[in-house]
Amino acid sequence: MTGPFTLSPLPYDADALEPTISAKTVGFHYHKHHQAYVDTLNKLVEGTRYGGMKLEEIVRATAGNHVGKEKKIFDNAGQVWNHDFYWNSLSPTRIAIDGRLKQAVERDFGNAQKLIEQLAHAGTEQFGSGWAWLVSRHGKLGVEKTPNAVSPMSQGTNCLLAIDVWEHAYYLDYQNERPKYLEAVLANLINWNFAAENLDKENHIVRAAAE
Repeated sequence: MTGPFTLSPLPYDADALEPTISAKTVGFHYHKHHQAYVDTLNKLVEGTRYGGMKLEEIVRATAGNHVGKEKKIFDNAGQVWNHDFYWNSLSPTRIAIDGRLKQAVERDFGNAQKLIEQLAHAGTEQFGSGWAWLVSRHGKLGVEKTPNAVSPMSQGTNCLLAIDVWEHAYYLDYQNERPKYLEAVLANLINWNFAAENLDKENHIVRAAAE
């Protein structure tokens, strides 16, 4: 979808992530922060060549711009994409790692617990605002952290799931204890089915290119 962009609906009710993430946090995060990125992006791209682009195309086209209007466009487009991805990375019900994703996790991390430990470490060690990601490159899994609005997607890497470590994602519930937020989210809310779907998309692209 090209602009004007709208706030994507949450995949669950605002209170569905409780007690790990409160309805109050989801409400502020989604209706205030996420909505503000959407509104600002629409104002910035109106009347520009970016107004006719899809969101992902805008992010990639403006990535690496560090000054001026294009930097503002990247920051807001990146945050819209990142937040859409984050909400889908969470699930109100516990989901087990299964199938091809489980095989890939065991191959590249040893087991699921080691992957979870790496994601927690990445989120904790990200200085300031940012994100922790599970990614894949040609089927090989890895963990990355990025600052502010940057995502591995903006750099051409396939993302499987994201965890938001901006303070607005956890401060009302966990204050300054980001590691506790990460521990709780990783134990209770990760949508491993979403990660598996994103891994399968990459596998389909690789197979199609080989044919």
